[in-house]
Amino acid sequence: MPDDARPNLLYIHSDQHSPYVAGCYGDRTIETPHLDALANRGVVLDNTYCPSPICVPSRMSMLSGRYPHENGVWTNSHMLDSGIPTFAHAMGAGGYRPVLVGRMHSVGPDQLHGYVERLVGDHGANRSGGKDNGGHGAGGAGPTRSSLQQSGHGQSAYQVHDEDVTVATIHYLDRLGVQKRAGQSTEPFSLSVGFMLPHQPFIARREDYERYFHTVPPPQTSQAFGEHLHPHIKYWREMCDITEVSEAEIKRSRAAYWALVYRMDAMIGQILAALRENDLEDNTLVVYSSDHGEQVGEHGLWWKQTFYEDSVKVPAILAWPGHLSEGTRCDKVTSSLDLNATMLDSLDCPPLPHSRGRSLLPLLSNPQDTEWDNVAFSEFCQNASGGGGPFSEEGIYQRMIRRDNFKLNYYHGQPCQLFDLDADPREIHDLADNPAYAGTVQKLKAEVLAGWDPESIRTKMGQLDRDLAVHTAWTRNVQPPDSIRWTMKLEMSYLDDEQM
Repeated sequence: MPDDARPNLLYIHSDQHSPYVAGCYGDRTIETPHLDALANRGVVLDNTYCPSPICVPSRMSMLSGRYPHENGVWTNSHMLDSGIPTFAHAMGAGGYRPVLVGRMHSVGPDQLHGYVERLVGDHGANRSGGKDNGGHGAGGAGPTRSSLQQSGHGQSAYQVHDEDVTVATIHYLDRLGVQKRAGQSTEPFSLSVGFMLPHQPFIARREDYERYFHTVPPPQTSQAFGEHLHPHIKYWREMCDITEVSEAEIKRSRAAYWALVYRMDAMIGQILAALRENDLEDNTLVVYSSDHGEQVGEHGLWWKQTFYEDSVKVPAILAWPGHLSEGTRCDKVTSSLDLNATMLDSLDCPPLPHSRGRSLLPLLSNPQDTEWDNVAFSEFCQNASGGGGPFSEEGIYQRMIRRDNFKLNYYHGQPCQLFDLDADPREIHDLADNPAYAGTVQKLKAEVLAGWDPESIRTKMGQLDRDLAVHTAWTRNVQPPDSIRWTMKLEMSYLDDEQM
């Protein structure tokens, strides 16, 4: 296939975007005209699950096509082995020169993992133990009550980062357009764009915040704190100090989150406009997704780190003129790893040899005649050194399976949860103790544990902790320069003095 006939790829990956806060997924309050327009000219996947409901494990799984227990990245402190080929390596092997602009959240000296160029880096140090630039400022980025207490209008440094990412992406596309208009031969491009929004801090600029402060709805599924909660969920709420959250905190934080999604959509719109204005749209597969969702108060929870739909499900939109039907939806159960395989298949690049991803092209092109295994997995394993929340040294070892209409959440050493998502989409009625569903629990639990041994994972994570301690001490002493870094300054995040 000649170069000018090979398709381009524009892959946009946000951070912590719940699919339930998007117009094309049914939210009537949020304004996401650009994602909605992309959905109208492509395919919306309604049941896509992330491989882990936390940043680094999800992203490294998305890159490698392997689940956390297969690539050894369970926490935000773990490093992906540079010997593991990624979807960027496969694109390069297929004749592309993959470029990344913005967020990847890779820990360690390898800040490319197969990309040949990276135009904007992450805000944090490349290595564990590296120096930051003074912290996150107001609100904070972790699962702490301060992110709810210090919410409102002002500015998030993550939005400043994404504005730089947007400018760099548009400049890249404009340069391609200049070459094309000049009649110069250009190679097909593979461009990945990583946004930080709408990740907390729950702080948005006043103009955007005002759009939603008076209209943002309360959580659909409020859940009072008490002994009736699942033991892990009760523990998590206690440890994060969210047993009780005030109505003012809920309203401010949700208004800011809706505003951050609105602003992210506007930046995506600028990028899509540049793609169109440079006459690159017709031969480009555009894929939008996120690394995980956001609870935003649903079930009395915030941030991610759970297997509830708001946290573990992600938006997924694909548009490719002439190849994918416009304005269609797919309700099959899929994984983010399937997006990896689909992009490689679409660009005619070699599949990753150990990937768990399945190309969606046959399903989306011919849904009636394509067999599809309606299943997806997600796992969440954390301990005190992982940086993903307030966990003990003993840690937690959890895995989810969604098969057809059922979802089983396995908590090692604790009861399972079982939900029938067709009958109970908001996951209110746990069926795990219902004798009528004992067979379903037994079957799904066996699938969860097949090839996944929580005690073995506990041992491996302990070994990684000991290795990480040496890496961290080395970095703190040597302070090697970061290879790719976006400079975040403390003053970039602030709350306005007077709040609405």
